[in-house]
Amino acid sequence: MLKELFDLSGRTALVTGGSKGIGKAVARGYAEAGADVLICARHETELQTAAQEIAEGLDRRIEYLVADLTDRDQLDQTATEAVGRMGQVDILFNNAGSNKPQSLIDTTDDTWDALIELNLTSCMRLARALAPGMVQRGWGRIIHTSSIMGLASNQDRGVYSATKAALIAMAKAHALELGPFGITVNCLAPGPVMTDLPMSLLNDAQKRVFAERTAVKRWGEVIDMVGPTLLLSSDAGAFITGTYILADGGLLCRTFD
Repeated sequence: MLKELFDLSGRTALVTGGSKGIGKAVARGYAEAGADVLICARHETELQTAAQEIAEGLDRRIEYLVADLTDRDQLDQTATEAVGRMGQVDILFNNAGSNKPQSLIDTTDDTWDALIELNLTSCMRLARALAPGMVQRGWGRIIHTSSIMGLASNQDRGVYSATKAALIAMAKAHALELGPFGITVNCLAPGPVMTDLPMSLLNDAQKRVFAERTAVKRWGEVIDMVGPTLLLSSDAGAFITGTYILADGGLLCRTFD
């Protein structure tokens, strides 16, 4: 029974930001669980390499699509092409996102607009485009990558935290709307995970602080995000909707030092 609960055979998944980091790891997890997978990101070379690594040793269909999800025409085309090439999309893992730390006083309209567009609007538009097919089939899974920063925050992270908190709120509303049709909508909220984004933004001292503040005394690895996402994407998570899984190594357990 446990194997059947996590089995994704016959399912098709679209993973945005799938060329590296959490997206790539989850795409491999989906494929190992039996799903066919389409990954998308901006850079074709990275996508080619990722698709080969995701498919290695598996008899699954793994394809890629080059798309800049801040461009609404490309975004809408991504949904259309995903269905056209794969036949259907049963699982949408909205993982693409970015961050540009700025204080409130220094926050520019360009930064605000760009992060809202990628981190939030792209998730809504893809879900909006793909949900009707899920409704018609009576089964679907929509997962957004939120963040621990949607539940707590830090200085210079106002825009990023706003987008990640909004994803959690949006998931609640969409869960209510889509639940009667066999579709769940949830968020994954990672804590400190060793991906390119935080590694490029934090200095060594900040990285050590993050590790020390977790209960497990380490940074997360991308593989740590595969299990929670697979739960939310399979029949094992059929009664979980409108919420988030916090995968932060226990960072938010702490009150004061």
